[in-house]
Amino acid sequence: MAAVEPANKSSSVALPGLGRALITAGKLAQKAAEDIYQKALAHRTSFIVELMGSGAVSAADLAHTMSQAFSAPLLDLDAIDPQRLPKDLLDPKICQAYRILVLSKRSNRLIIATADPSDQEVVEKIKFSTQMGVDWIIAEYDKLSKMVEATTTSVAEAMDTIIGGGDFQFEDEPIITEDVAETNSAEVEDAPIVKFLHKMLLDAFNMRASDLHFEPYEHYYRVRFRIDGELREISTPPIAIKDKLASRIKVISRLDISEKRVPQDGRMKLKIGADRVIDFRVSTLPTLFGEKIVIRILDPSSAKLGIEALGYEPEEKERLLHAIGRPYGMILVTGPTGSGKTVSLYTCLNMLNKPGVNIATAEDPSEINLPGVNQVNVNEKAGLTFAAALKSFLRQDPDIIMVGEIRDLETADISIKAAQTGHLVLSTLHTNDAPTTLTRMRNMGIAPFNIASSVILITAQRLARRLCPNCKAPADIPREALLDSGFGEDELDGSWVSYRPVGCSACNNGYKGRVGIYQVMPISEEIQRIILRDGSALEIAEQARREGVRSLRESGLYKVKMGLTSLEEVLAVTNE
Repeated sequence: MAAVEPANKSSSVALPGLGRALITAGKLAQKAAEDIYQKALAHRTSFIVELMGSGAVSAADLAHTMSQAFSAPLLDLDAIDPQRLPKDLLDPKICQAYRILVLSKRSNRLIIATADPSDQEVVEKIKFSTQMGVDWIIAEYDKLSKMVEATTTSVAEAMDTIIGGGDFQFEDEPIITEDVAETNSAEVEDAPIVKFLHKMLLDAFNMRASDLHFEPYEHYYRVRFRIDGELREISTPPIAIKDKLASRIKVISRLDISEKRVPQDGRMKLKIGADRVIDFRVSTLPTLFGEKIVIRILDPSSAKLGIEALGYEPEEKERLLHAIGRPYGMILVTGPTGSGKTVSLYTCLNMLNKPGVNIATAEDPSEINLPGVNQVNVNEKAGLTFAAALKSFLRQDPDIIMVGEIRDLETADISIKAAQTGHLVLSTLHTNDAPTTLTRMRNMGIAPFNIASSVILITAQRLARRLCPNCKAPADIPREALLDSGFGEDELDGSWVSYRPVGCSACNNGYKGRVGIYQVMPISEEIQRIILRDGSALEIAEQARREGVRSLRESGLYKVKMGLTSLEEVLAVTNE
């Protein structure tokens, strides 16, 4: 389509067509346009770059003005899927240099999106390069720039832009055999991919993330970190890297890079500096559009924080210490994935780990390395199940046994027999709270007598985000809302203040770190009687409350009263 540039005879400087069009439309003063043009000459940039940088005209206002001035259609690029745009119709360098985007081809003309339809220089370049004419479509400059970068930057350039430099080393990296190297050298030796992976791992560790999620989708790829229990999108690298990145992670995790049809689990170490090594647990999962990979950061120091750092209240701490001090019996820690069960168990094991005590653990896999503890990784394929490991433990003269998770009746049966015959057994179950754990065991097929005679304490737990002490502010919560959440009338006496998240440079949206919420329920004689008569979880919960055991919600509300977390956070993690 032909475009006629509006003229401006009063110009004292030979302004480009874009500047003259803005002056004619009354969007820019003559003096301002001349100043912007002089800066563009001085900085050796284009007029539109300096114009956008000055803020004199918004990208949306510029697009509407150009659409009217040059009688060209206006397009919202948010409605365009960049993956479906035509490729190889125009040199990417021209697209990057002039911030233009080829939308389609019609006969011998290209339909191109631009923010500056007055630029005749790019028209001549396109005609010379393609021997085709140009029809302009107007788009907002900021959106156009992002889409041009996304569609024209090569994988290597994009990775170099994201990464920067930096030397690093993966510890104990396995040697790749010749046959694997021949077929996969391009996949695993791509330097930008290696640097990108290193940067993501290091950033996650520095940001105190617990997990990294590498997620492929049909038209894009994203990396998310779980920070303080909340997933945050960190990067959206080019989708072309997904297979190379998966192969690289598999190689250093000692996984089969040729197997992409079944899930795999592995481990890797990243060495930073002379004596600092970070451990990671790797899990791959085949999805519709590639392998999703989740990397868990394993922090051995978390088991040595001490029970005070976990957030137990004095009476809860006393109950737990009394239970782990007993010579035999079963202690169960329950909660969903990511609720801190492993850290709680290892904190107990660290306290019990003495030269005169024989401790053995069976996990899938072992997440925290604790010197002095005999740790076994369960391997279902090789026949080393939890039950098989437990049977072997009992022939190894153990004092304390830790089972990563009770998943089936056989494992539960052996664990209970061990607890009944002079061993202290610690394990986990996936249940919502302490009372329902007992009915869950009953549903697994365990006899009420065996449950009542072996289980001595159950701890249910959640992790709530801790309010940032630097920026938290008092929250004005209506009295009715406090009552509905579980507070009693006697607690609303004005002696405490609830706080809300604000957000500052030192935290993540008002939160920094996490604090545990616990329901610590010892198995008293009365609760044993309820179990023996096959009572319900509701009866057990009522008896526990009579004995002074807080529910998870009540424990969370206590943390609100102490100013450690917000009411909305407690309501989110405790569903009652």
